[in-house]
Amino acid sequence: MSYNYPVLTEELSAQLAKMRQAMPDTLKGFGMMSRAANTDGALSHKTKELMAMAIGIANRCQGCLAFHAKALAELECSREEFMEMLQVAIYMGGGPSLMTAAEALQAFESFAKPE
Repeated sequence: MSYNYPVLTEELSAQLAKMRQAMPDTLKGFGMMSRAANTDGALSHKTKELMAMAIGIANRCQGCLAFHAKALAELECSREEFMEMLQVAIYMGGGPSLMTAAEALQAFESFAKPE
């Protein structure tokens, strides 16, 4: 595992800024969808971020791991909550998700405050 997730989020953010310039309507629409999907409702924003992380693990998306780990750390997700989400992601995705779950834990630990 050789990703520096804080650096990855910075690098991807720079690329996304370029994309926002080139295709503003598409990125504006994606941003609106993201905000709407993550609004507290019957499920909390943190629960939705945990779900997004599990889907990122299943899809082996390193950028997803970085951004959702950062969001979960900012939402003060506990290590216990994160580990339970990893259990579900591994259960649903098998061996490939187990490997990506280890990377997701690395991403979360790179942003989270030590407990």
